Amino acid sequence: MRLAAIASTLAILLCVAVFGAIFWQKSLLPAPTPAQAAAPTEGRATGPVVTSMESEATAPAAAAQSPAAFAQASPAASPTAAAAPPLPSAMSSSCSNPNALGVARVVEIDTTGGPGFGFEHFKSHDFLREGEVVLTFDDGPWPKNTPAVLAALQAHCTKAIFFPIGLHATYEPGILKQVAAAGHAVGSHTWCHQDLSKTKGHCQINGKTQSVEYDPKDEIEKGISAVRWAVGAPTAPYFRFPALRQPQELVDYLGKRNIAIFSTDMDSFDFKMRKPEQVRQSIMAKLKKHGKGIVLMHDFQHATAEAAMDLLNDLKAGGYKVVFMKPKFAVQTLPEYDDQVLKLVKGPGGGDARPTSSVVKTIAE
Repeated sequence: MRLAAIASTLAILLCVAVFGAIFWQKSLLPAPTPAQAAAPTEGRATGPVVTSMESEATAPAAAAQSPAAFAQASPAASPTAAAAPPLPSAMSSSCSNPNALGVARVVEIDTTGGPGFGFEHFKSHDFLREGEVVLTFDDGPWPKNTPAVLAALQAHCTKAIFFPIGLHATYEPGILKQVAAAGHAVGSHTWCHQDLSKTKGHCQINGKTQSVEYDPKDEIEKGISAVRWAVGAPTAPYFRFPALRQPQELVDYLGKRNIAIFSTDMDSFDFKMRKPEQVRQSIMAKLKKHGKGIVLMHDFQHATAEAAMDLLNDLKAGGYKVVFMKPKFAVQTLPEYDDQVLKLVKGPGGGDARPTSSVVKTIAE
């Protein structure tokens, strides 16, 4: 009995010693850091897999993936881009049309140095694939016409670039706000659509034609500031010369301002047309010839507004795909031109600087 008790006691002591040694050894091991604890089990880094803005969409017929997915897949902003004001949301959040043209691809454009787009004048950046088009509209915003173009784009869940005239923007800021709110890119197209290879011209102000003298740089900058004022938010560093007349010194100037210059691959010449069928035929014939490209149209023109829905139907039926050019950062306006525009839109006395929402409030309906 005594020997059995001694043996049992020794066995217990031996077990205690073994477990104590194991516990002491584990206590010497370092605890895992949060980074080690979160290490992925796959051979790829954490974070989003897709970081390029050049993401592709599934066909709109699936109606499951909306163009908003592109914006959500954008990469983290660089320090340079972060310093610029944020641009409005680039895409709408849903598409209810199963037969929509949609957006096949989104490309992010870094406008540093003022790159040029459109093979009529610029040959450097051939980024479009066969069958791809970029839709652009000049000379708005304008009552009835611009809203009709917007409605067609919305129905087809697709996106475009607008190049508004500054003076028109001051007439119809509400319409231009709708353009930006729908996620389209908003560039600029001078203050009063002057030929920038000259310094004298004519400007229609409130329906009256006036002879004007101007500095071409003022025409550019005042137009940019007017568009920014009308939108009420940052706009794109995109510019198109009226009549595509581009003096080299102004091309160089825009380069220093980090503003991209847009020419075209196909000019619809819709301003010469009175019937929507002519607009459609012109664009589709040129697309068939070129195979792809940046298309120049005018949301100022009534025939284009009437043609917009059927034109998008034609593009869909023809198998063409829309590419949306999203700017990497916003344009920076110049304060002196911002002040000039504010004085013009608020009248001789400068007006009330408060937003209308703080001055006028609905209290009963």
